[in-house]
Amino acid sequence: MTAEPTTEKKPVEKETFLNVFLRNLWSSNSVTVTALSIFLAVVIGAVLIVVSDSAVLAKFSYFTARPGDALEASWALISAAYSDLLKGALGDPEAFSAWFSGTGRWQDALAPISETLTYAAPLVFTGLSVSLAFRGGLFNIGAQGQAVLGCIAAGLAGFTFGLPIVLNLVVALVAGVLGGVLWGFLPGLLKARTGAHEVITTIMLNYTAGLFLAWLVIQNGVQAPGRTDAISKAVASSAQLPSFGGVLRVHLGIVLAVIVTAGVAWLLNRSAFGFELRAVGANPHAAQTAGISVARTYTVLMAVAGGLAGLGGATQVLGTAYALTPSVAGNIGFDGLLVALLGRNRPWGTLMAALLFGALRAGGNRMQSYSGISLELVNVLQALIVIFIAAPALVKAIFRLRAARSAGFGVSPAKG
Repeated sequence: MTAEPTTEKKPVEKETFLNVFLRNLWSSNSVTVTALSIFLAVVIGAVLIVVSDSAVLAKFSYFTARPGDALEASWALISAAYSDLLKGALGDPEAFSAWFSGTGRWQDALAPISETLTYAAPLVFTGLSVSLAFRGGLFNIGAQGQAVLGCIAAGLAGFTFGLPIVLNLVVALVAGVLGGVLWGFLPGLLKARTGAHEVITTIMLNYTAGLFLAWLVIQNGVQAPGRTDAISKAVASSAQLPSFGGVLRVHLGIVLAVIVTAGVAWLLNRSAFGFELRAVGANPHAAQTAGISVARTYTVLMAVAGGLAGLGGATQVLGTAYALTPSVAGNIGFDGLLVALLGRNRPWGTLMAALLFGALRAGGNRMQSYSGISLELVNVLQALIVIFIAAPALVKAIFRLRAARSAGFGVSPAKG
């Protein structure tokens, strides 16, 4: 009898980290979709930059005869605009070189980063407010009104009590939080007791807060003495958020934003209340059956979300504005909606999204000053990023992304 041939088993080669990374780089996980969304927004923004410049656009009239003129002018304009955007957001390499060589000041080198962090700080709080409510199944469109109430309460406390330096700042911050809590508690209570939709009630409260602020700043005892315009007394220096470096605008609010982000992440993932709100957000009927009070969760959730937005308003008035005006809150509440969406309703993602929006705002100021590009174009870039983030199927179709599960990285979307 002849022996049967034996087959040797080849050892299974273990994939290296680099191979796994490259194989999964083009899968449709949230990181890839977000990065490609930003890339698409930048590309479309470049086209809009060219179209908005009449001098460059004129060169396309004879594109078939001399295409180099149009292409060179377009590239020069786009590269200069985006270069100024980066320099205004992160810093100018020439300023850093002058600082390191001793011929320049460190304040000039770090001023762009300071502006980015200053713009980002209040957006972190309003973004967390929206994302936290969304994780509990509620659409908090009222972050703007809650931030306005935070501005009002913090501003009034800042120039009224005259407490010692540390105590005055703490009281003003707490007042801002309580103002936001009040403005978030009302729609939460209405939702829990009457079933009133939170989108409608929070939108109405946005208008109410804005009108109340416009009326308040011209009242006796609040309006700045000797002024006829709508502006309040200045916040006492003891209630102002301390800045870094003296001449830089960045203040303690950005540190507070990081701490609060960590606190919200713990609240969502490690606390009993976080479990309850995620359960209610996933399926309120099942949560009710399991013994969770949906009405109480809605009320507390909106109050906490309002407090976060109120803290953002307090940061705005105590860190940059130092006085109440009808426009003191700007659009930080509405921008917080975009920040939460870009951050996938995750605490740390919201923080990174706020930094991106702050960088776009700071860089847009320089781009407007040096390149003559309209600041509204930066808003267009923000809108394009959000559009592509909100439509991941479009990004997947454009770049032919593979499914994340088949690629090995099962990144599940955030549940609302």
